[in-house]
Amino acid sequence: MKRETRVASVEELPLLARELIAFAERQHIKNIFFYGDLGSGKTTFIQHLCRELGCVDVVSSPTFALINEYACSGGKPVYHMDLYRLKSAEEARDIGVEEYLFEDAYCFVEWPELIEHLAQAGEALKIGIEIMPDSTRKFVLL
Repeated sequence: MKRETRVASVEELPLLARELIAFAERQHIKNIFFYGDLGSGKTTFIQHLCRELGCVDVVSSPTFALINEYACSGGKPVYHMDLYRLKSAEEARDIGVEEYLFEDAYCFVEWPELIEHLAQAGEALKIGIEIMPDSTRKFVLL
């Protein structure tokens, strides 16, 4: 994956998802943290990542559930967290975030600021998504 990529439409997301998964696999990284404003496309991109991984479940925002688990054709689950509503790292620990981060399964985390320190250095890819003035999205590997 390039360090910075502009995306003009959702039709471009499958290729970007394929590139990101390939990059993560080469780096042996399973945790991917997503940063961006509300409506920037974090969940939409995660839907494409899950399709690329062969998830058979419907992928939706875990805003209220906090953590969704998706079954995938490869046998390993994919975890999807949305930590927007959490107020502290303690709350994240209470729901078992650390267990998910250290499993041998992909873990996609929206609003990860409270738990960044829980993933050891180098064990998470950080992706920023920014809405540009022309409504395109800029994806940046942070």
